[in-house]
Amino acid sequence: MIKVFIAGHQGMVGSSIYSQLNSKDYKIITASRSDLDLTNQNDVINFFNKNKFDQVYLAAAKVGGIHANNTYPADFIYENLMIQNNVIYSSFRSGVKKLLFLGSSCIYPKNAMQPMSEDDLLTGYLEPTNEPYAISKIAGIKMCESFNRQYKTDYRSIMPTNLYGPGDNYHSQNSHVIPGLIKRFHDAKINNDKEVFAWGSGNVRREFLYVDDMAAAAIFVMNLDYDLYKKSTKKMVSHINVGAGKDFTIKYLAKIISEKVGFKGVIKWDTSKPDGAPQKLMNSSLLNKLGWNPKIELADGIALAYEDFTKNLK
Repeated sequence: MIKVFIAGHQGMVGSSIYSQLNSKDYKIITASRSDLDLTNQNDVINFFNKNKFDQVYLAAAKVGGIHANNTYPADFIYENLMIQNNVIYSSFRSGVKKLLFLGSSCIYPKNAMQPMSEDDLLTGYLEPTNEPYAISKIAGIKMCESFNRQYKTDYRSIMPTNLYGPGDNYHSQNSHVIPGLIKRFHDAKINNDKEVFAWGSGNVRREFLYVDDMAAAAIFVMNLDYDLYKKSTKKMVSHINVGAGKDFTIKYLAKIISEKVGFKGVIKWDTSKPDGAPQKLMNSSLLNKLGWNPKIELADGIALAYEDFTKNLK
């Protein structure tokens, strides 16, 4: 039986990984924030030494949309660096055989050629609105690579595109675009509002991946044959992109969400708000060639996300 620790098991991705791994082949260990502070090095080292895990999924992170990243940059870089450093270092100290680090597509330069491939990392300036978060994720990739190079560990990294689905954060200010729009359209429907304002021009393009697809990709990469993984990646470009393979304008996204929610009013665009990068499309051909492809289409995934949102309304 494989003993697994899922860091961030209560988060959107971590909870989906937990659900998909929950079988007789795995003994899954979890720890809530109240039980284990992942930013505390001594506590994390002691926890790992006590449990002696075989595999670790590092899905814990401080995340948020443009507003949150702009408002709390120090929190984003500090907390994410501390979590990553402690989990990766404690994994090494306690003899963890395999670790999977979950990053983000924001690691790529703002003006990277589209679609963005793994080789585009560190080839240009980052998008300013989420630079601190992106730098922390780049550091996580490089920490995994550095331990692999120096100590011959098997620490892997995957870079998901924008994720959405059950367990998402629907905060009115600090959420990502899909949950933020779901909440905004839902509230407008309930209040019989005639219009909803959305951030930016609506013309930028984004790629979206349903969270259960992401979790399946994480498990797939974790369990790839070691020699195949090494052959398919490079020592200093070892991360693998995970995307849906197509992108959409935010205007199109808003239209789909408003239809699924049932909002009948007008969508207006607040161009005083930032758009972010003009396009963020991942080149996921490496992962596709290795045998993984997404299953959930955007419209179907948004319907599932809205169903989850309404179930959890307080």
